[in-house]
Amino acid sequence: MAEAQQYEIYAVKYARHERRASENFIGGDPHDGPMPLDYFVWLVRNSERAVVVDTGFSAATAARRQREHLRCPTEGLRLLGVEAGAVRDVVITHLHYDHVGNFDLFPAATFHLQDEEMRYATGRHMRSGVFSGAFDVEDVVGMVRNVYRGRVHFHDGDAVPFPGVSLHRIGGHTMGLQVVRVATRRGWVVLASDASHFYANMEQVRPFPIVFSVADMVAGYERLRALAESPRHVIPGHDPKVMERYPAPRKDLEGIVARLD
Repeated sequence: MAEAQQYEIYAVKYARHERRASENFIGGDPHDGPMPLDYFVWLVRNSERAVVVDTGFSAATAARRQREHLRCPTEGLRLLGVEAGAVRDVVITHLHYDHVGNFDLFPAATFHLQDEEMRYATGRHMRSGVFSGAFDVEDVVGMVRNVYRGRVHFHDGDAVPFPGVSLHRIGGHTMGLQVVRVATRRGWVVLASDASHFYANMEQVRPFPIVFSVADMVAGYERLRALAESPRHVIPGHDPKVMERYPAPRKDLEGIVARLD
């Protein structure tokens, strides 16, 4: 792949939630024990552009949902030299509260979203708490307002919004979840977001329990592997092991940022 189309990728940790393994798999876990969630946003950049993937949630949302808020995601991006107010493109993998909160802190951005995700978040399924519980209605309404302002770029399935960056709809967790495939110096890396919360969900084919379609989620594991250079090039959305397996770009960013490319 051409060097100009290659990108650096960073995982920026902004929150944490203590959980047990039994909460992270449909049917529980026979070896139950601590298995916390980390929360990330991601930065994809090269000399031509900087693209932010997801926008996290606020301290107020963390308090309401009993999550540990470590820093505003924009603070983590600032440590990498990126000011939220200057970001032109944000990919929203899906509209759950931990992926689209703080969108208002990116006033110059166009938001890239799947048609199916907006249909899901504003349609009949939201009448049931089984599906609506992971959405924050104010985030969804706010994104609808951005549609009317012309700030949402909708995609219908696979798309290539920028050279070397492609979007791929993988349902399952939500109806319109999309993953991000990125050209890097080590090959194609796939930011799985919640198509696989943990390495174990994908590797052991044991789905996470917040799910729209179990069948689509399981099929999505195969799609992730097909899109990536190798299984090691798939980055799960919430696994603390990401911070262990990938180095910090600088010593002062250890535990905050991991470089994935």
